[in-house]
Amino acid sequence: MSESTALSNILQKEHSTVSERLNVVFRLSLPGMLAQVTEILMQYIDAAMAGSLGAAASASIGLVASSTWFMGSFIWSSSAGFSVQVAHAIGARNYTKARSILRQALLISFCFSLGIALLGVLLSMRLPQWLGAEPSLWYNAKMYFMIFCIFLPVRELNSLAHSMLQCSGNMKTPSIISAMTCFLDVVFNYFLIFPTRDVTLLGMNIHMPGAGLGVIGAQLGTSLAILVASFFTLYHCLVKSPVLAITKEKGSWKPQKNVMSEALHIGLPMLLEQSGTSLAQIAQTRIIAPLGTIAIAANSFAITAESICYMPGYGTGSAATTLVGQSIGAERKDLARGFAWLTTFFGMAIMTVMAILMFFASPAVFRFLTPVAEVQKLGVDVLRIELLAEPLFGASIVATGALRGAGDTLVPGLMSIFSIWGVRIVMAVILTKSMGLYGAWIAMALQLCVLGIVLLIRLKREKWLKNLA
Repeated sequence: MSESTALSNILQKEHSTVSERLNVVFRLSLPGMLAQVTEILMQYIDAAMAGSLGAAASASIGLVASSTWFMGSFIWSSSAGFSVQVAHAIGARNYTKARSILRQALLISFCFSLGIALLGVLLSMRLPQWLGAEPSLWYNAKMYFMIFCIFLPVRELNSLAHSMLQCSGNMKTPSIISAMTCFLDVVFNYFLIFPTRDVTLLGMNIHMPGAGLGVIGAQLGTSLAILVASFFTLYHCLVKSPVLAITKEKGSWKPQKNVMSEALHIGLPMLLEQSGTSLAQIAQTRIIAPLGTIAIAANSFAITAESICYMPGYGTGSAATTLVGQSIGAERKDLARGFAWLTTFFGMAIMTVMAILMFFASPAVFRFLTPVAEVQKLGVDVLRIELLAEPLFGASIVATGALRGAGDTLVPGLMSIFSIWGVRIVMAVILTKSMGLYGAWIAMALQLCVLGIVLLIRLKREKWLKNLA
């Protein structure tokens, strides 16, 4: 029995046991976690391959990492504005409406992403200077960011199809495609980052061709991998999906006022949250940049290393959006509440375990990511500070996903923005003056704890359930 069938069966039952609900949570969360983990592996691969070129190459990527997240926030929020509506329609078993929303989402999202891509290319010309980096980092950082922006329409369509499949209850297919993307990333990076060289394989000396593009090749390889993967994701969403395939019927692509209005209602607060958060991360990069190349590289690698801990939380958060969203569509208040808390506790538990494992594994992880001893030591030290906040970070991630499934995005978004600017940035400015990079990561840990607590309170008060009987 598939995940979507198991969820549909529970939605139609008048009563279900905790074990049945937990089983569905696990079955939807596991593929979501695997999908997120494979995406993070791509970051590990890029970081390790580029890191082998030296600290300057790593610093070039780390310098614009927060800026790529900022541009990506436009993509992710626009996808969510439509996919949550699809989850509600599927929960109400209105598949025709779900396909209608999908058509409109494809058209609007693609046009929107073209404009964002153009803006990003224009910004790339001066971005490294604005971030206060050393001139030696400017060219690679600029080109890395520019290539990312050129491929934003591809990332948009891939993200949209990915989230639509997840909200339909199909978590397995996106997970498999994500694993394929990771493999392609390795292959493309291998030939694009490094120059033509002789390598030894199974005792044989092989002349291996390569483009020798360095940092530029790292982003180009990842973007090409996503381009290939997007064909498979769109095919499964638009052709193979039992409930989403738009080839099943003819329908209008004309945007409908109510769909656009609801997409803005859900997506705009998410855009404000994610862009506000990303701008804060850019501000934090600006605070860290004067600390030097070693600090920039250590900060970048620590963020990459930590991501393996929180990406399972994001996978669980995606499951929470699907479970709560379909429960809302089926008008099952009891299930919406139960799934919200089950997924939140499940995500907190997973991230706590991951934090413990990473605390002990971090020296080995940093040796994999970079050969520079100074970067390794500083990265391990700051990462271990932040790992203490991981359980509450998990609460914030999954609770946000659950609230998103109910269409409650404005207040959680404001909570996130206020915490990151009012706690993280303010404290980072104060603490880095005397503590360097350590101060920035202490500020981050404090902010994540504050955000986790306030979102748990938001979940407990249940204002997000007020529209259900």
